[in-house]
Amino acid sequence: MNLNYIQPNSWSIIEEGFNANHVKASESLFSIGNGAMGQRANFEERYSGSSFQGSYIAGVYYPDKTRVGWWKNGYPEYFAKVINAPSWIGINVIVNGIDLDLFTCKKVSDFKRELNMKEGWLSRTFTAILPNDIEVKVETKRFLSLDLDEIGAINYQITPINTSAEIVFQPYIDSNIKNEDTNWEDKFWNTTKVSHENNQAFILAETMKTAFHTCTFMESKLFLNNEKLEKNPEVETNEQQVCFKYTQHVKANETYSIHKFGGYTVDRNHNKNELIIAAKKVLEKATNLGFNGLLQTQIAQWANIWKLADITIEGDVKAQQGIRFNIFQLNQTYLGTDSQLNIGPKGFTGEKYGGSTYWDTEAYCIPFYMATKDQKVARNLLEYRYNHLEKAIENAEKLGFSHGAALYPMVTMNGEECHNEWEITFEEIHRNGAIAFAIFNYYRFTNDYSYIPEKGLEVLIGIARFWQQRSTFSADKNQYVILGVTGPNEYENNINNNWYTNYIAKWCINYALENLEIVSKEHNSDFKRIWDKTKLTDSELSKWKSVAENMYFPFSELNDVFLQQDGFLDKELITVQDLDASQRPINQKWSWDRILRSPYIKQADVLQGFYFFESDFTTEQLEKHFDFYEPFTVHESSLSPCVHSIQAAKLGRMEQAYQFYLRTSRLDLDDYNHEVEEGLHITSMAGTWMSIVEGFGGMRVVNNMLSFQPKIPKQWQSYSFKINFRNQILKVHVCHDGNQFELDGTEELEILVNGESIKIVPNNLIEA
Repeated sequence: MNLNYIQPNSWSIIEEGFNANHVKASESLFSIGNGAMGQRANFEERYSGSSFQGSYIAGVYYPDKTRVGWWKNGYPEYFAKVINAPSWIGINVIVNGIDLDLFTCKKVSDFKRELNMKEGWLSRTFTAILPNDIEVKVETKRFLSLDLDEIGAINYQITPINTSAEIVFQPYIDSNIKNEDTNWEDKFWNTTKVSHENNQAFILAETMKTAFHTCTFMESKLFLNNEKLEKNPEVETNEQQVCFKYTQHVKANETYSIHKFGGYTVDRNHNKNELIIAAKKVLEKATNLGFNGLLQTQIAQWANIWKLADITIEGDVKAQQGIRFNIFQLNQTYLGTDSQLNIGPKGFTGEKYGGSTYWDTEAYCIPFYMATKDQKVARNLLEYRYNHLEKAIENAEKLGFSHGAALYPMVTMNGEECHNEWEITFEEIHRNGAIAFAIFNYYRFTNDYSYIPEKGLEVLIGIARFWQQRSTFSADKNQYVILGVTGPNEYENNINNNWYTNYIAKWCINYALENLEIVSKEHNSDFKRIWDKTKLTDSELSKWKSVAENMYFPFSELNDVFLQQDGFLDKELITVQDLDASQRPINQKWSWDRILRSPYIKQADVLQGFYFFESDFTTEQLEKHFDFYEPFTVHESSLSPCVHSIQAAKLGRMEQAYQFYLRTSRLDLDDYNHEVEEGLHITSMAGTWMSIVEGFGGMRVVNNMLSFQPKIPKQWQSYSFKINFRNQILKVHVCHDGNQFELDGTEELEILVNGESIKIVPNNLIEA
């Protein structure tokens, strides 16, 4: 069922009308986060219908022991999971002895849920008739503070309409929480202390095995008709929960309110013995500001984010809503303030993929963060991988590689590989190339070379060593081949000579050699340090060069295209257009054996290489490869539509580019993959940004200059975006009549527009 119930709106995600069948999907779509923690949009009050409760703390995870039918040497011992954290949002609401529960109410009307992306808050309003015939109106608003990122706030208001009533608020914190996704039904948390004083409560808990220490906390303020009430709660506690009880007689049409503040302090940021002290400090700051004061700082913080990150689209509300939703969720997931953190494919919206780091960060997210934040944010993402270099070397050693060869993990929390599917863990080695490409991409965009001699060159050396050792010399071909791999198209496993993998291996080796040369000449002390540390030799570099110069690439003379892998033309080449629609999506309808024998491509594979390395190929070559491979692509990866949108735009196929853009921007809002209740596709959302900026805007860095080749879909009147390019902010506005550029900086900037050089003077509007 394609849900598609979200109301079109430029700045908000809106659901109107209560439908129990939409609850789990909405819990994903309306998720909130602040980079340090996040939560699904579960109701505060009790809900007895189907629900997927989820609250998550950044960087806190559990090593869930690997579960496979046949253990193979080299398997990682665990699959890391960002675990469902103790919950602080709960507020049971009892009206004349009956629980307020939307699943059991006689009638729910005027239901509206809104995620306000401009200001960063989630609200809900509804009127309900309870089983005891009391009619109530409820209004809630909550947010996770960007300013005080250990805390969130809830304003919950209830008004009896048809009679006076005794209303009880029961705010609680609870550590009796389980993950939806576990391998062995392990207990993830050990609750060590439950305490309370006055209107504050605390639960100390630590994760099993990883021993992260956390304090979940809450404090509440009560109001009647906006007048503060001084109430001491009745308290109920057990080994895993603290529940306060505030009872109030409320007349008809009076409003009883609770302001609840809660969140987490963690030993990643505090002494593990002082977590309650830290919680009290942040509670004091929050309650001094009050709900409305804290909300005003929230609105100001989001205004500051949108000032640079926003993309405006005139004339297409659904397209506008889509891109803002993507930008909003990216900023809720990662803000770049902590180099120990990274970006999970589901962010804080669900448990699939474990909340771990994939190659998505380097391939898709870094361009977004480079252009919409200070460049330090992107550098933090690079340093995350440098800090894991020793683990990457250990990962390679476990698979039989030596001498400092580094294989970065497909999935990780701390640098160790923790993905437990053999065709991914052992074979999807192209991820190594994305790590190196991100270093190149960062330097190309920021012109900050300092990272390479300081840290990046060591990463490039480890990656080059891996590719040299992973290649095999084929006497038959008289070239180097790479056997037994899975490319970006995960619908082919254990194939030989995936073109993209071979190409990025060659590129990585050459890029490492190129930077060794530069660092030796321009950063001699760093070069000597690295040469000695890595124990490089001239003879080893000769081996690298031999592999790079003699790499094999499968090619079809008949079709004049590089082949995705050696056996691609042996498949029954039936295009997606000729595939019975009832068979889609094939990953839900077909056996894995049938998928592996089919020609169908999950996401850009050869075309991923043409995207990364487009300057190595002509537009005519791109067109030929696009026409050959796209008809076999089922786009059953969230990472697929964005790359195809960018390339379709480059080829001038704007209607196709536009349709791919809609698919990537509204992938979750319209539930294209029929799985949104599991969580959102956070990392592919950065690809949505690229679809506009790199696709329609045609932005590239060419000859050390920003270059644009703007195009516009016929469905739009105009669009605009901003780019932070080397600490100068360039605003780009594109419409059917032409393009405008405006620079917020101190020095003029030379750019290319459709190949022509133009000088942009600060604070002057230039038409081009």
